[in-house]
Amino acid sequence: MSILQTVTPETATGEVAEIYAQIQNAWGHVPTAIQVFSANPFLLKHQWEYYGSIMQHPSLSMPLTACIRMLVSQAGHCDYCIDMNAGMLINAAGWTPEQVAATRADFNDSPLSGAEKILLGLVLKMTRDSSGATSADLQAARDAGWSDGDILDAVNHGARMVAGDIVINGFKVERDF
Repeated sequence: MSILQTVTPETATGEVAEIYAQIQNAWGHVPTAIQVFSANPFLLKHQWEYYGSIMQHPSLSMPLTACIRMLVSQAGHCDYCIDMNAGMLINAAGWTPEQVAATRADFNDSPLSGAEKILLGLVLKMTRDSSGATSADLQAARDAGWSDGDILDAVNHGARMVAGDIVINGFKVERDF
């Protein structure tokens, strides 16, 4: 599981059990990467609500958000997250393993749209060196059709992934897929 004491789906009670039931209902299981947040039910609830909002985002596609998570995690050396999101791209988005490998090597070679690649590039730039982003970078994303809200949501998603990688790697969350 992890080196942090967490609650398993089998032993969950109260609010944690309720949240786990929602996750089980939506995803078919409760990933260990989510279980790690059970040490604090407030954070578990917050994390689950956030996942729900990003998965239903009106503008950011599932392949784009999965690429954000995969490529941010690649920089953060979080194998759990890299592989989980590569699997999502293959199994849910219909990408080939070759397309995923090409994306991991250079996101510009991904099947994402041109506008998505511009936004992904901005997210990667900001998560790798936040002070390196310029107003011209934001304008390029706007010119590609992204609203400032979309830009904020995508960058926030990448920033949250940096934090997620720290939690998953730091607490040695075991792979469950």
